[in-house]
Amino acid sequence: MVELKTDTAIDAMHEAGQVVARVLTALSKAADVGVSLLELDGLARDLLREEGATSPFLGYRPSFAPTPFPAVLITSVNDAIVHGIPTRYRLRDGDLLSLDFGAELNGWVGDSALSMIVGRPRPADVRLIETAERALAAGIEAAVVGNRIGDIAHAVGTVCREAGYGIPDGFGGHGVGRRMHEDPSVPNEGRPGRGMRLRAGMVLAIEPMVIAGGTDGYHAAGDGWTLRTDDGSRAAHVEHTVAITEAGPRVLTQR
Repeated sequence: MVELKTDTAIDAMHEAGQVVARVLTALSKAADVGVSLLELDGLARDLLREEGATSPFLGYRPSFAPTPFPAVLITSVNDAIVHGIPTRYRLRDGDLLSLDFGAELNGWVGDSALSMIVGRPRPADVRLIETAERALAAGIEAAVVGNRIGDIAHAVGTVCREAGYGIPDGFGGHGVGRRMHEDPSVPNEGRPGRGMRLRAGMVLAIEPMVIAGGTDGYHAAGDGWTLRTDDGSRAAHVEHTVAITEAGPRVLTQR
């Protein structure tokens, strides 16, 4: 069931989204060579506390997970696509790091992700991240009243496929509101004009995931959470929480 949010609720979600935006900005500045993923998670916990917010990630356990998620921040490095658990791993020059973060404030959730390069960038990684960001922008542009979920999916998938990249099957965006994951699901590939019609008041997390090797294969790592590319190629993940309004898409987690 899809809950349509009022203007007041969307404003409240914007406040939660701006907590996410501020924390992700701080984390991206702190992510440097030699910094551990656990240190980034610790910083995220401190910043959440300062904001008066809580984490929708910590303790979350979907049906596929063997254990509750143990952190407030998702850190996916290089061939990790999504759901990376922060560890003692220290970032190295040239690592491709994806940060996925959520915050709950006054009962409403914001969810967003970015991908970045630590230290000296490789041109291939720059292109990969830029493509993911273009795909996100295309998906947001399609998130208008009267379109359908398939229009968002088609917009995202077209950008990724035309660049020669893979898209992990079965993973994509979702509704957001009182809970982090609500209906509807928002695939990263699909046919235009198909699926649920978009209405004012829907709030969606649109989140392209892109595999550099061009294949769609992935596997779960030993921790039961992290998804890694089958071919060992690098991956990028970006995301925004977006409200569909009569005036057009409103990005609630804009940094």
